[in-house]
Amino acid sequence: MSQQGLAPTHAVKVVNQFHEQRVVHVAGESPLTLKVNGRELVTLMTLGTHPEELALGYLRNQRLLEDLSDIKSVNVDWDRETVEVVTRPGREITDWEKKLGRRTVTSGCGQGTVFSCTLDKLYDARLPQVSLKQSTIYDLLAEITRFNEIYKRAGAVHGCALCSGVAILKFIEDVGRHNAADAISGWMWLEHVPGHDKIFYTTGRLTSEMVMKSAHMGIPVLLSRSGVTHMGLELARDLGIVMIARAKGRAFLVYQGSEQIEFDAKPKHPPAS
Repeated sequence: MSQQGLAPTHAVKVVNQFHEQRVVHVAGESPLTLKVNGRELVTLMTLGTHPEELALGYLRNQRLLEDLSDIKSVNVDWDRETVEVVTRPGREITDWEKKLGRRTVTSGCGQGTVFSCTLDKLYDARLPQVSLKQSTIYDLLAEITRFNEIYKRAGAVHGCALCSGVAILKFIEDVGRHNAADAISGWMWLEHVPGHDKIFYTTGRLTSEMVMKSAHMGIPVLLSRSGVTHMGLELARDLGIVMIARAKGRAFLVYQGSEQIEFDAKPKHPPAS
C-alpha cells in the first residue's frame, strides 16, 4: 500500500480590511479518482491527507468489498489523480451493473453517493445496545477541543473522530465529513478495530448518509456538534443508533436513545428571571 498523503494546507497571500498584506493558510482540495482493477468507480474531492484509507473506507462503507483480504494493493498516484485498488484473483467485485445501477446523490459536502448495494446490506447486522454516561459526553467534548488542527489553521474542513470512552483513537479532517468518515472506516479496517463499543464524533450534520456509515462500521453511538436531518433521525431510530447532536460545551440534545444515557452530571438550571 502506498503512503501518498498530501500536505493539508497551503500558504497564500491575502489583503485584510486594513489593506495590509498577510500570509494565511487555506485547506487543500484535490480530485482523486478511485479505480478497482482498472475500472473507474468514483471521483472524490478530498484534502488528500489519508488517500489510501479513504479509498478502503469508501469501498467498505459502500459494501462493494466485504473482506480486507480481498484486496491485493492500494496505490495512489497524484500526478494522475488516481487511487488504484487491485483485488486478489477470484475476489473481484461481481455484478457491477446490479450494484452500481441505482445510485443516490446525497446531501454530503461536495455531494456524496450511495449505491443500491449499500442500502441492500444496511440491515445485515444489528447494532448492540450500549449505555453512555452524561459525564463521558462532557469529558469527550472537552477532549475533542485539542484536535481540529487543520480547521484552526485554515477552516473549510470537517473533522471526524473514532472514540473509545473519552479516548480519541483516530481523528481525521477532510473537505467533506463523509470523506473523513470513510477514511476512519478504512483505518479501522486496516487496524482490525471493531466498532461495537465505540462513539463516532463529527463536526458535521447527521444525515441519513452519516447514519448509514456508522451502521456499516458497526458503531452504535453518533455524536455531533451540528444538527440532524429528519431522514437521518428516522434511520437512526430504525437501526437503534444513539443520536446526540448540537453538542458543545455542556449542552447537547439526544434525538434518539435517551433511555441509554445515564444522566449523572446534570448542570444546574439557570435562575429564573
